[in-house]
Amino acid sequence: MTDPISARQQLVDDRHYKYRGCAPDEDDPTVSAADPDAPLDAWGPYTGDGAEPQKARFDRERVAKQICARCPVLSLCRTYAHTTVVDADGVEHLVEPEGVMGGELALTRHRALIARRHAATVGTNPAAEVQAAAVVRDLSEGRTRQKRAVLAALARETDPELVAYRAGMDLRTANWHRSALVTLLGLDKERATRDQLLTAAVDHGLLPRSTRVRPDGPWPYAAAPTTDGARQRRIAPGRPVQLPLPGLEDMPRGRRTPACPTWPPVGRGPVPVPGRTGLRRHLAAARTALQPRIPLVPTPVLEPAA
Repeated sequence: MTDPISARQQLVDDRHYKYRGCAPDEDDPTVSAADPDAPLDAWGPYTGDGAEPQKARFDRERVAKQICARCPVLSLCRTYAHTTVVDADGVEHLVEPEGVMGGELALTRHRALIARRHAATVGTNPAAEVQAAAVVRDLSEGRTRQKRAVLAALARETDPELVAYRAGMDLRTANWHRSALVTLLGLDKERATRDQLLTAAVDHGLLPRSTRVRPDGPWPYAAAPTTDGARQRRIAPGRPVQLPLPGLEDMPRGRRTPACPTWPPVGRGPVPVPGRTGLRRHLAAARTALQPRIPLVPTPVLEPAA
C-alpha cells in the first residue's frame, strides 16, 4: 500500500496540480475553477443544517465526478484517496474518508478498503485485486452508450463534425466525450493520436476487435481538436490543420434523418440534412467560404511605343 505522505506529496508536486478541477476560482473562491456553476463544496461532505435532500446530494456528487473525469491529476488524486492510516487500536482507516476524491465517492473507497481487508483475510494478493478492480471501475465509465457511439464514429470518420453526426450528438458533446475517453484510458491529451485512442479502446474492450478502423496515420487529435490548431500542429506538424467550423458546436444531429439549421442560417425552421456524402459537401463548401480570398488585380494593358 502506498504511503499517504508520499502519495500526497506526489499529488501536490505534480506540474498540473494547479489546474485541478476542485481548485477554487481566483475571482470567486466559493466556486470551482473548472466550472463557475459548480460550488467548491461539491467535493466535500454536507455541512448544512438538517438532512440534505437525496436529489441535491446526487446532483452535487454527479457534478463533482464529471469535473474529476477530465482532471489532469485524476490518477494521482485517486491513489492518494485510497491510502490508509492505522489508528492506535491497529484498525486501518482511509486517510480521506469523506467527500469525492479521484472521481470516486467515499462509499466507493470504503468498499474498496473492505475488499482489500477481505482479500488479505483469505490469503490472496490484495494489491493486484485492488488494481484490477480500479481498472474495471475506470472502464465502466467508458462503457456508456454515448462514449461507445463516439468511439464507433471516430473509427469511421476523422472530421470532427462527421464524428458528431455519426454519434448522434452535437459537436461540443462529442468533443467532451472524446476528451473524457482519453483521460479514462490514461492517454496524454496533448499528444495522443486518434490511432492510439482507438487501439487502447479495443485493447480494453470498449470497442470489439472486429471494428474496422479507417487508417489515416497519426491524425493530429485524440481528444477534441483545438480551435486554433495548436494541438494538431504539436502532435503532427506535417499534417494539414483541420479546424471545427464556427457556429456548428451546438447543431443537433441524428443518427439517420437528423434535422438541423443550415449554415449559414436560411429561414427560421429546421431543414433535413442530407446523408453523409451530402454533409461532406456541405462542410467542404462552408470551409471554402471561410478561406481568405485574395483580390485579383487586373493586368495593365501596355500600349505599343510610338
